[in-house]
Order: sequence, then C-alpha cells, then structure tokens
Amino acid sequence: MKHYCALDVSVKETAVCIVDETGKICRESKVATHPEDLISVIKDSKWQIERIGLEAGPLSQWLYEGLAKAGLPVICIETRHAKAFLKAQPNKTDRNDARGMAQMMRVNLYRPVHVKTLTSQKHRALLTARKLLQEKAIAIANDIRGLLRNFGLKVGLVGKIKFEERINELVEDRPDLHDIMQPLLAARKLLRAEFTKLHKKVLDLVREDEVCRRLTTIPGVGPVVALTYTATIDIPGRFAHSKAVGSVLGLTPKLNESGESKRVGRVSCC
Repeated sequence: MKHYCALDVSVKETAVCIVDETGKICRESKVATHPEDLISVIKDSKWQIERIGLEAGPLSQWLYEGLAKAGLPVICIETRHAKAFLKAQPNKTDRNDARGMAQMMRVNLYRPVHVKTLTSQKHRALLTARKLLQEKAIAIANDIRGLLRNFGLKVGLVGKIKFEERINELVEDRPDLHDIMQPLLAARKLLRAEFTKLHKKVLDLVREDEVCRRLTTIPGVGPVVALTYTATIDIPGRFAHSKAVGSVLGLTPKLNESGESKRVGRVSCC
C-alpha cells in the first residue's frame, strides 16, 4: 500500500504525518527539525512512501536537500496554495497542518516549487551579504552628513575615498564632534573593507563562469547583475518558455497604447 507524508516545519520541531492511500492516518509525531531525525522516522521499511510534502520556507532548502540525498521522494510545495487549502480547517495547529498537507499529497492537490541548487543558494547568500555591507556603509555615511548638518557643517559633494578626509577637515577645530565622528568613520571603513572582500569574490565567480562572462558582454550588464541573473534562473531547463523566465525575474507584460506587449520591471541585485 502506498503512503504519503507531510512535514509542517518550525524552527525547533517538525510535525510529521503519514497517511495511506485511503486517507487513514498511519503515524503522527513531532521530530527535531534536522534532516537526519526526519529520515530516521520516514525511511522505514513498513512505509511505501510515494510523496513527501514540505512547505516552502526558510528551512525548506536545507531539509529538502538532506531528504533528497537520502533518496526520499520529497516535494517542496507552494506556500500560498497550501495556506488556502489549510484555511478550511477549524483549528490551526502544527498537527492539523501536517494532516492537511498529507491529504494534499495523497490526492495530488499541490503546486511544486523549484528548490535551487546549492551553488545558486551560495551565490544568493554572497550577493545578499555584499549588498547588506554596502547599504550599512552608505547608511553610516548619510547619518554622518545628517549629524554634522545640525551644526551647520556641510559635507557637500565628495567621493567615497575622500569622504573620511572631508569629515576630519570639518571637525578639526571641534574636539567634541571629532570624538563622536571617529567611531562612525572607523565603522564605515571596516564595512567598506569587508564589502570589498565580498565584491572581489563576486568578480572571481563571474570570471570563472562562462555564462556570466557572456552576460557581461551585454551593454549595461555588470558582474553583479550577471551573477544575480544566473543565481535566480538556476536551471534554465526548468522553464517551458521565455515568459516564465520573465515572471521569475519580476518582469510583467504590459500593453502600450498601440496594443503591443512590452516588458516592465527590473532585476533585483540581492
């Protein structure tokens, strides 16, 4: 007899529900949220697991990879579709959610979600960390400008390299402000140094990747956009047509005044 399993994941524990092909609940339990613990429960000779449902979320990529490596038929399902199905349940608990998702897997009523490869996940993490450091450094620089403006000191147009020199010049005759600015300048300098390290990693990855190198030959496409594009697309073969690629990149079709279709939107670099 075939069996179907669902996992309702939380940070510490995951609710597991296994049902047979008639919908009867065969096993329910709560397991520590770790691939090895889940495998020990699910991978049992008495279960003929046909499908395992795992709702997309922060931990889904890690758990999906662990279960897939163990040879289990795990499927990551679309969150909004799962919530719409589970909304009909009177009491929302982890146990009831696991039961509902198990029935979804049994009747084949779910929408699968592509789980990115480990390489793409690492590239996305690198791009996100790079952008975070960049934004924090810019935020500190803007805060320094705002603080000095309160005292009538205007930084003006100055490049990133000469920014620190300009600030020291403005507070040179004001020891109290000088003492306040130095920790902020030191923090900005450290953030920019670490940002430079991550940016170099991005450049190295693009230099070694053939697809990224070809993308950078397009006018206006730099290393960051090229790596973001490849990390977002991941496996091109998963798209049936080009319109699906546009939806993933946040490009939506829109008709102009003449009735012709055009693309609007942009690629996010994080």
